[in-house]
Amino acid sequence: MFGAPQPVTASSSPLVPLPRRPLAPAGASGQVRRWYENELAWPTVPGDPLRLVVGVRYDVLDVPAEAGHAALRHAPPGSPVALRGDRMLLWVAAGSAEELPGLLEWLDWGYLPLDLVAIGADGLVEAPSPPEPHGERTVPSSCASHTAAPCGAGVPPAPRGRFGSQGAAVWLRPPEPGCEVEASLPTLSAPGGAGDAPDLVRLVSTVATRCHRIRLRRAGAEPPAVRTQGR
Repeated sequence: MFGAPQPVTASSSPLVPLPRRPLAPAGASGQVRRWYENELAWPTVPGDPLRLVVGVRYDVLDVPAEAGHAALRHAPPGSPVALRGDRMLLWVAAGSAEELPGLLEWLDWGYLPLDLVAIGADGLVEAPSPPEPHGERTVPSSCASHTAAPCGAGVPPAPRGRFGSQGAAVWLRPPEPGCEVEASLPTLSAPGGAGDAPDLVRLVSTVATRCHRIRLRRAGAEPPAVRTQGR
């Protein structure tokens, strides 16, 4: 464990290099921050709980977990997905949040209030607790396949307390260190128009449909309003 930096004196060895960047805070939360910043190159903001900067490398859709599970078939295996209580966080291409209102209009869902939140530029999400380690990390030989290394390899264990508490976000499909996340994210227009490209349209269509069903089911479960009349 590293102690606090000591002042340089005449007796200090000139062969010891200065740190390339400030050390993260000691403890489990600092370990998690280093994983996000160094292993994934995902920007974070200072503070606890740790929060990720959205809109730079990705956007995030915050949807009911039931709707998210229905849409997972449209999110490729390498596309990160997290759970937070009864909500699901779906990682999508940067700029998707800005496109969402127009996309919902095009899909004829723009006129209904849907429990669907898009987090884009200048947004923040609480960082999900990293998965437990499964041995030393091996960088996948082909990030496009997302199958060369086990999920969570080389990841520090989830810290106890606030980062692993009930209601905190946890990874359902964690990102893979060493891979460019952008290539796996659902997008409105995939480069080259490949037929197997992650499709944001299908993802949003499925989520919106399921959100509408949830809304109707909840409305049907509510007791009818009771009218009171004067005697």
